[in-house]
Amino acid sequence: MTKTKVIFLCTHNSARSQMAEAFLRRQGGDYFDVYSAGFDPQPVHPYAIKVMQEIGYDISKQQPKELWQLTRKEYFGIAITVCKKGEEKDCPTIPGPSTRLYWNIEDPSVFEGTEEQKLGKFRAVRDEIREDVKNFLKDRNLPVAE
Repeated sequence: MTKTKVIFLCTHNSARSQMAEAFLRRQGGDYFDVYSAGFDPQPVHPYAIKVMQEIGYDISKQQPKELWQLTRKEYFGIAITVCKKGEEKDCPTIPGPSTRLYWNIEDPSVFEGTEEQKLGKFRAVRDEIREDVKNFLKDRNLPVAE
């Protein structure tokens, strides 16, 4: 079976797209080759690593990737933008994907508050992404791990 290549796009590839990549890789890895990238890559956010570890996902070794380097080497059948800024900025010009999706997910890294409040925002975003990935799989009549 040939797997469809999916790429999650975000401005920095430091939180939302990294979490989405981890969820789809684990839950849909039999059907999809999963990547993530950004327009302006930054290191993976420590809170993203922490809140994913809380539910059994280790993204500490994932690295931010620059979008244009990946798209020069790979063809992606599905591109999913997870941030408004990325959707407005560059997503429509990505060559190749036959399916483009947009998930408007709030950027937890810009949230201001105490450390616990920031972690709470990252947890909420993590849970939203997990639901989006489950719905993505359900929409394609694929099994969903609960």
